[in-house]
Amino acid sequence: MAEEKNEELLTVHEIARRLRVDDTTVRRWIKSGSLEAITLPHRGKRQAYRIKLSTLNTLLNSSLPLT
Repeated sequence: MAEEKNEELLTVHEIARRLRVDDTTVRRWIKSGSLEAITLPHRGKRQAYRIKLSTLNTLLNSSLPLT
């Protein structure tokens, strides 16, 4: 449980940059449920999300395509 509290969280932009896709694509994956994310309180034009580094690593190691 202590590991989860210290886990690195990445922004939508950081995930998009690592996967070489647009931010909008990452947001679409989150909204469709293909990518698990933490929703932060809404303060601005767009909803803010954070994605766990372990979630990204799982995604990169899986052979399932995102929809």
